[in-house]
Amino acid sequence: MSKLTDLPKRILIGRALRSDKLGETLLPKRIALPVFASDPLSSVAYAPGQVMIVLSVAGASAYHFSPWITVAIIVLMFTVVASYRQNVHAYPSGGGDYEVATTNLGPKAGLTVASALLVDYVLTVAVSISSGVENLGSAVPFFVENKTLCAVGIILLLTLMNLRGVRESGKLFAIPTYVFVGGVFVMILWGAYRGLVLGDDMKAPTAGYEVHAEQTGLAGFALIFLLLRAFSDGCAALTGVEAISNGVPAFRKPKSRNAATTLALMGGLAVTMFVGIITLALVTNVKMAENPARDLLKNGTPLGADYTQNPVISQVAAAVFGDGSFFFVVLAGATALVLFLAANTAYNGFPLLGSILAQDRYLPRQLHTRGDRLAFSNGIVLLASAAAVLVYFYGADSTRLIQLYIVGVFVSFTLSQTGMVRHWNRHLATERDPNARRRMVRARAINTFGAFFTGLVLVVVLLTKFTHGAWVALLGMVIFYVTMTAIRRHYDGVSEELAAATEQLDEEEVRPSRVHSLVLVSKVHKPTLRALAYAKLMRSHRLEALSINVDPAETKALQRVWQERGIDVPLKILDSPYREITRPVIEYVKSLRRESPRDVVSVFIPEYVVGHWYEHLLHNQSALRLKGRLLFTPGVMVTSVPWQLDSSELARKRARKRAEWNAPGAVRRGPVIPAKREKGEKGLGGEKPGVTSQVP
Repeated sequence: MSKLTDLPKRILIGRALRSDKLGETLLPKRIALPVFASDPLSSVAYAPGQVMIVLSVAGASAYHFSPWITVAIIVLMFTVVASYRQNVHAYPSGGGDYEVATTNLGPKAGLTVASALLVDYVLTVAVSISSGVENLGSAVPFFVENKTLCAVGIILLLTLMNLRGVRESGKLFAIPTYVFVGGVFVMILWGAYRGLVLGDDMKAPTAGYEVHAEQTGLAGFALIFLLLRAFSDGCAALTGVEAISNGVPAFRKPKSRNAATTLALMGGLAVTMFVGIITLALVTNVKMAENPARDLLKNGTPLGADYTQNPVISQVAAAVFGDGSFFFVVLAGATALVLFLAANTAYNGFPLLGSILAQDRYLPRQLHTRGDRLAFSNGIVLLASAAAVLVYFYGADSTRLIQLYIVGVFVSFTLSQTGMVRHWNRHLATERDPNARRRMVRARAINTFGAFFTGLVLVVVLLTKFTHGAWVALLGMVIFYVTMTAIRRHYDGVSEELAAATEQLDEEEVRPSRVHSLVLVSKVHKPTLRALAYAKLMRSHRLEALSINVDPAETKALQRVWQERGIDVPLKILDSPYREITRPVIEYVKSLRRESPRDVVSVFIPEYVVGHWYEHLLHNQSALRLKGRLLFTPGVMVTSVPWQLDSSELARKRARKRAEWNAPGAVRRGPVIPAKREKGEKGLGGEKPGVTSQVP
């Protein structure tokens, strides 16, 4: 990277970290809780409100169903937490639901889970940021008046913070998360003390309003459908639970035990806060409506378009602490901050999952690369871009966005727990130790109940939310699935086409010369062998293959294959502690020039030639950057050794067909010959008789 761009980058995201510093970025439980559990913890700020908004369709009298819906959500929360505690012990590698489904149900199920999670992570950012702007707007009207602009700005800020690294962002996010949790518990305890001990009559700002019932006298199937829809909206409190399962590698050792402990702590805190807020909302007589301007009435008159409906947690805080009081402002600020930071769950989950998918060749390889701060920078930027687009199109309206929500997460819940049941069945078939079998049977029972319950909720969510916007989430899942399948097919085709032949290279004698040739090598395949053979023809004074050690496992595999094939070109490995490709090559070339200033260094770069514009995004990015730097290095010759893929040959044939195409009638009238005017000649239109001209 040039010095001109390096300085601002260092100022914004900090100095680059060596690969061997990865262990120092691992998280203790106190930091992992706000990093991975901020989403389910913060969802208690808007999930209770969604339950009450849906019930308001039948009027304020339907609020008495809230406790029963809350009980169902609590049972579901404990079921999911218990199920995922089995996941983190059985699959601690970080693949989470994707790995569980792929291993036990097959690649298609795994890809379905991955598509669902990617969509859900994008929606997590959009919903959390939009809800945070609305909560902050209850104290600072500017934010709610400029919702979209503020939401996009906060996404950019979060992106920058996450590019600085997981551990550093975790420390920054821990304080507001703990302030929020502490503030909610203080509100619950103080509200209980005022109501039970002091006997105060606490009233929410909307307590005196009436709710216009869109549907009156609901009974039978209509009432059941309304309750199921309220339950499905309240299940937003469970989003983000799977992030801990995906983030096990980021925990300190013992990783699985620390992750399981964090899961249990997160579940207990989320359930307690959810119950407390719902209870206080009913006690303080909070009123909510899906269309507050029309359905909330004051003295029988609609409040009108100028009315802004504050979230349930803000109204409860106003009733318990007093509207505008110090504790009210602190809790409002902490709620907004933690909702903003809840998006950090997705900022940790999406890039990690994207890296795993890229490693499995379902996404572009650039997503597998760690950035300067050992975070998956490309995945972070991709997530931020998708969330910003979604926020812009939906106007940062959390009520509209939440209708798209939780479909993906329950798809992953259901398939993951089904996969865990098959996991235990497979192990029970071979396990003979009675104690181990008892543990496995207990774990299988937990996962079986989890699969059944989450599958039932998935059906409910699809039935109740499909026409309200859930179809958009399903469409996003289909797009991700088809795109990843196409990328995998492309990479598989390229790998098969480039696979190195088993026959040995022909032996050739190298003539002495004053040229030092380098062949860049990533793996032994057809383009590499062609580049080596071509470099030998140059009769260089010295010829060596050069590879960069970014992944030790891949480097060892390369050295092993190199020795097994008996390639007579010496292989030199350059360590790259910062996972860079370009800089080590440039420094090595410069060192050769310093040792022998009169020698010429010839660098051979194997490259693929593809035939479609979109395939260029998947290949040759490192080669382009490297050639750009080498061209400005004195005494260096760069040679690209192309390997044409089948798609490039098809593109060449298409180009030839276009060149040979003739307009209708051209064959009948003969080839078109440009007209030439000759002085003194007269003919039709001033052209020489017998010559046909064509005017474009």
